[in-house]
Amino acid sequence: MRLGHTCVVGLQWGDEGKGKIVDSLVEHFDVVVRYAGGANAGHTVVIGDARFALHQLPSGILRPGVASIIGCGSAIDPPLLLGEIESLRARGIAIGDNLRISDRAQLVFPYHRRQDVLAEQAALPGGKLGTTARGIGPCYADKVSRRWGVRVCELYHPPRFTARLSEIVAHKNAYLTSLYDFREPFDAQALTTEYLGFAEQLRPFVCDTALYLSELLRAGRRVLFEGAQGSLLDIDHGTYPFVTSSNTGVGGVASGAGVPPRTIQDVVGVVKAYSTRVGEGPFPTELHDRIGDDIRERGREFGTTTGRPRRTGWFDAVAAGYSSMISGPTHLAVMHLDTLSGLEELRVCVAYRARGRVLNSFPADTPLLNEVEPVYETLPGWTEPIGHCRQVSQLPAAARAYLDFLSARLSAPVSIIGVGPERDQIIFAGREG
Repeated sequence: MRLGHTCVVGLQWGDEGKGKIVDSLVEHFDVVVRYAGGANAGHTVVIGDARFALHQLPSGILRPGVASIIGCGSAIDPPLLLGEIESLRARGIAIGDNLRISDRAQLVFPYHRRQDVLAEQAALPGGKLGTTARGIGPCYADKVSRRWGVRVCELYHPPRFTARLSEIVAHKNAYLTSLYDFREPFDAQALTTEYLGFAEQLRPFVCDTALYLSELLRAGRRVLFEGAQGSLLDIDHGTYPFVTSSNTGVGGVASGAGVPPRTIQDVVGVVKAYSTRVGEGPFPTELHDRIGDDIRERGREFGTTTGRPRRTGWFDAVAAGYSSMISGPTHLAVMHLDTLSGLEELRVCVAYRARGRVLNSFPADTPLLNEVEPVYETLPGWTEPIGHCRQVSQLPAAARAYLDFLSARLSAPVSIIGVGPERDQIIFAGREG
């Protein structure tokens, strides 16, 4: 599988296994770019006995010789990012000239995290969004408001930063006090001192990453763009309002990384062999039975960021088909196929039934999506464990038929198959013999 400049994007509600795919592909690339999201993301990579949970850092940071970039579409939480860097360094991962952070990225502050928690606590029944409480939504809201957002570059102009933060903190204290049970106002001077301290620790990594990336592209370097969250959490195309606050799909690459859209030559759409979701929001194929519990336990379906148990369900080809339509994958990566071993039959949702009609497309209306009844097609399962398989031909016939079915529904070839959590438990189709 020969790839050009490539975007790895999730086609479900996140947690598809993008981090492992990036880690598996990155040996063929020179640069990895995170183009959206912040500390609300969680990518897990397993290397031997070591398990790495990455939140803000690109998964490429684990590979020596690869440049890792956090683009301007990301939200930077300095203490969490610096803590992540030090944690990896303590485990022997070198981080220095191989990391670059955009000077145009937005900064997350403690008042963003506090606002996130207070808003969720105050929400009426049915109105909770199930956020990670990392302050990402409020940070992006401030960015779009243009008045209250603060970019990384502002840290390096202390007098201006001090004046701006003083104004912003006064506004935030008044805002939170007027809306919520907020009794511990933020101290602008203390925040200023703290963040100017972070500025010096971040300084070696900060630059104009769009310019840096442009220079790398002109020099012939191969680039891998790493998505955060899944396409069904995209602010425009996801199950609004139960979404994240950025463009998580392929469309977010150009603005979030600062490259022309034509830069992307290949798209690897990542799905699980079943469906999961964390937090609130519609989930048409959700299972509330023993099979759902078994999938959760076998697949270790607990949030990398929150630790919350993930909701589990059968594969939803209507939802993933919509994501595939807007993302245009040239290749599919089907992860966690091993989790389905032992099931006598598998079900795939191929349509929805609601209000007396059959829906073959993914509706925008969230209340309608909450009402739909899945229309399933049943396929045979397999009993054999498949964690040892390293070629498609070694998979049981039923597993191969299942992959063919997903490929046909999503209109793209299955080129990568995950058969276990380890770094080497992966099959690249076409590498037979």
